[in-house]
Amino acid sequence: MRAKLSYAITAAVLVVYFVLVGSRGVMLIQSGTVLTVTFGVAVLILPVIGLWFLWKNTQFVRRANALAAQLDAEGGLPVDELKRTPGGRIDRDSADEVFARRKAETEEAPDDWRSWFRLAVAYHDARDTPRARKAMQRAIALHDGRTIEA
Repeated sequence: MRAKLSYAITAAVLVVYFVLVGSRGVMLIQSGTVLTVTFGVAVLILPVIGLWFLWKNTQFVRRANALAAQLDAEGGLPVDELKRTPGGRIDRDSADEVFARRKAETEEAPDDWRSWFRLAVAYHDARDTPRARKAMQRAIALHDGRTIEA
């Protein structure tokens, strides 16, 4: 719940920021000189890109959460079996061991979105965020009946 609240606050702050930047771009365009119009258009492009990125990221999070809810209803969410340091951090050897099992599971069933979801969690636990995201994208695509390139 705390993560959702943090995400919502961050998204709201970004939207406010994009509106402020966009209004400055419009003001530059209204000045009417070649230089200010050029800068105004350039300034307007940034909020558009930012809003697109925020939308895509929000869609990704919603789809991943829907998969987590479905997997939870099926009783298939990965159990947290990782060893932790006294400070609460995940033990690297423990994460590597779980990752090896999840990778083998995914290699045995490459078309099963559930195995890709669990692999994404293992990547995340191993602190490999780019691969965790790609594995989750694969899980979402497989769940939706789409195929994506490896």
